[in-house]
Amino acid sequence: MSATDIQNMPAETPWLRYGLVGLIAVALLWSAFSLYMIGQALFGAILLGLAACFVVIFGSERFYGSRFIFPGIAAVVIFIAFPVIYTIWIGFTNYSSFNLLTYERAVEVLTSRGTVDQSTEQPFAVALDGEGYRIWLPESGLLSEPVSLAEEATAALVPAAAPDTLLERRDAIRLREGLGLLTLQTPDGAEIRNAGLRTFASVVPDYVQTGPDELTRRDGTVLTANHATGFFESAAAEQVPPGWRVAIGFDNFERIFTSEGIRGPTLSIFAWTFAFAGLSVLFCFSVGLLLAVILQWEHLRFKPVYRVLLILPYAVPSFISILVFKGLFNQNFGEINLILGTLFGIQPNWFTDATLARVMVVIVNVWLGYPYMMLLAMGFLQAVPEDHKKAAALEGASALRVFFTITLPQIIPPFLPLLIAAFAFNFNNLVLIFLLTRGLPDIPGTVIPAGQTDILASFTYRLAFDNAGQQFGLAGAITLLIFLVVAAISYANFVAMRRAAARRSGVS
Repeated sequence: MSATDIQNMPAETPWLRYGLVGLIAVALLWSAFSLYMIGQALFGAILLGLAACFVVIFGSERFYGSRFIFPGIAAVVIFIAFPVIYTIWIGFTNYSSFNLLTYERAVEVLTSRGTVDQSTEQPFAVALDGEGYRIWLPESGLLSEPVSLAEEATAALVPAAAPDTLLERRDAIRLREGLGLLTLQTPDGAEIRNAGLRTFASVVPDYVQTGPDELTRRDGTVLTANHATGFFESAAAEQVPPGWRVAIGFDNFERIFTSEGIRGPTLSIFAWTFAFAGLSVLFCFSVGLLLAVILQWEHLRFKPVYRVLLILPYAVPSFISILVFKGLFNQNFGEINLILGTLFGIQPNWFTDATLARVMVVIVNVWLGYPYMMLLAMGFLQAVPEDHKKAAALEGASALRVFFTITLPQIIPPFLPLLIAAFAFNFNNLVLIFLLTRGLPDIPGTVIPAGQTDILASFTYRLAFDNAGQQFGLAGAITLLIFLVVAAISYANFVAMRRAAARRSGVS
């Protein structure tokens, strides 16, 4: 039952409404508690807050009006506000593939590491014992107590004869996960663990916790937890991964603007992103408007056929067109280079030359975007009064002058908000870059993955997900910068729409 059904229940049956509100609240609370138990406290807190708001709004007549907007607000909080805030928060942390864990989990991982003492290795076999198993060590003639191999356990070894129910090696291998949880204790007090598919041996821990923020390595080196960097460090400043997540303030932003290996490619990509978005909008608008003007020519025959053919790129899914163009621009086997080589004897390096790669990206984006602009232009051109154009023609104005002095000024105001929106879309056009070039060719001399055709969106994606280091914090900082730019563009779009509306109302 939806929230709308609950709020529309008759007033004569309040107990039914309260019962449904209570059931939904209990389900939400149980879900929040489950998230907390699996370590997702933040998500649990958000769900707990939504549950409290749900009970207050739907359980009281005082907030009756809020029931209609609560589902929308909840969706905005969960799917828009929270991801934005969380991403921004990541930008102020050291979150990366080396700093994925919490402090407690990092200590647990380090102290669980061990080195096998090869001098103690000995083969083993597994024997059935009712519903459990026993581990048989033939070299020392020791047999373990019955174990289930379903959870971590310690079993004592005692001298015994070889059991009659030994499993085949392939059947024992199937139990390797449970064997890894088992610790065997020899009669002299030594502990041995599973050291492979065929042996048990003593495992010497690599790190031992010797203090609240201190680990001692097997070679005697003392490591101290540095909560400013999120790593255990030695006296020589050696950092031992894995680390843990910590807040580092504006360090990621400082790296963006001060590190030459980051600042150089970031500024280059930032400038190219603006150029890419601007050129795409300019050429899409120009080509679309030109084709719309041609299709408006009254003497043109077969207009419906031309319209259908010119709109086809808009009807085909963009990812299919991108992949087709990727094959057409192939440097060795593509049809474009085949034609250019036959006619002019040249075969451009579309994917390895930085300038040509950027030209190719713009060409493909114009092909994908011009039909939308053409459709808009065809509608706006029909709104231009014919009387104005006829009067200018009677005064001796050429068709080109009529277009630039009468037609274009009248269609630009309604076009402007759409052009700004198209600029914002192309500013984050990750799909095109990812499918066509993946940002390549790479920019030389960088300390982060950065390509000549990368825009900020693809650059951030590669930092976060397509890189051995996976620098989520740095990607989050760049995402915040992108958010600010797109917010400014959106505000400019709002202002342009408001001014256009005011201008139209003033004219009317």
